[in-house]
Amino acid sequence: MRRYPAPTIHPPRGSLPLLISVPHSGTDYDAALLANASQGINSLVPLEDPQVDRLCWRAISSGLGAIIQNVPRAVIDCNRGEEEVDPASVAGISPAPVGLRARHGLGLVPSRTYRHGALWRRPVDRSEFNRRLEQVYRPFHMAIEERLASLQATFGEAVLLDCHSMPDRPGMAADIVIGDRYGETAAGWVTAEAARIATEAGYRVALNDPYAGGAIVARHGRPDDQVHALQIEINRATYLLADGRTASRGFDRVAGLIETLATGLGQLMLERPLRDAAE
Repeated sequence: MRRYPAPTIHPPRGSLPLLISVPHSGTDYDAALLANASQGINSLVPLEDPQVDRLCWRAISSGLGAIIQNVPRAVIDCNRGEEEVDPASVAGISPAPVGLRARHGLGLVPSRTYRHGALWRRPVDRSEFNRRLEQVYRPFHMAIEERLASLQATFGEAVLLDCHSMPDRPGMAADIVIGDRYGETAAGWVTAEAARIATEAGYRVALNDPYAGGAIVARHGRPDDQVHALQIEINRATYLLADGRTASRGFDRVAGLIETLATGLGQLMLERPLRDAAE
């Protein structure tokens, strides 16, 4: 039985207390997964956040740490809570789906999408589900926890920037959506600074609408303990061609935004104690 790969971990090489996470970068679909996909790979690819891991490379190259999940979201969604399970996707669990997203087919193991309907010929058995938790989901979150704790211990504060993409729907008024679960996962000044940086870079910015943040920021953001977490949704039209897969001329500009956003927030963490001490 094939073992799922561990997340890619880029240790920080600089001196900023910021960590990047990319939970939906996996594109390697094994034969067993494809055999169980009722409509083949074309129904699974739309679950991806295309090329978001590449968008973060400039920030990573500048020395910021990152945790990148290499397993497709179709296998397991690291941006869901462990309890968000749809019984249509996993056999032998409670018959009632837990949570709104699970009820709509987008739980821990996605079961359906609006466009393609049911994704699987048969539910994943319980042992395979547990294997995905142990080899994919929990190592990803543990890696984030460990590195945020290390940054906090070193600097006193830390920020997690959790990076995603969003489709460009009719009427979409934002290029970037910053989610802090309405103030639960980051202090207001952190969210405000992120919005300022993105706005000054020329992007239309929205806060918490239509994406307020998922399980990653909910689990790791603890602003009362000086650990802040923001979910960043990037409109695919800003960096991809109309096919939704190929980098456009805007790609490098968005990569520059991620680097600027990450370094700007990290620098803010360093400067704030000095500023407070001077007052």
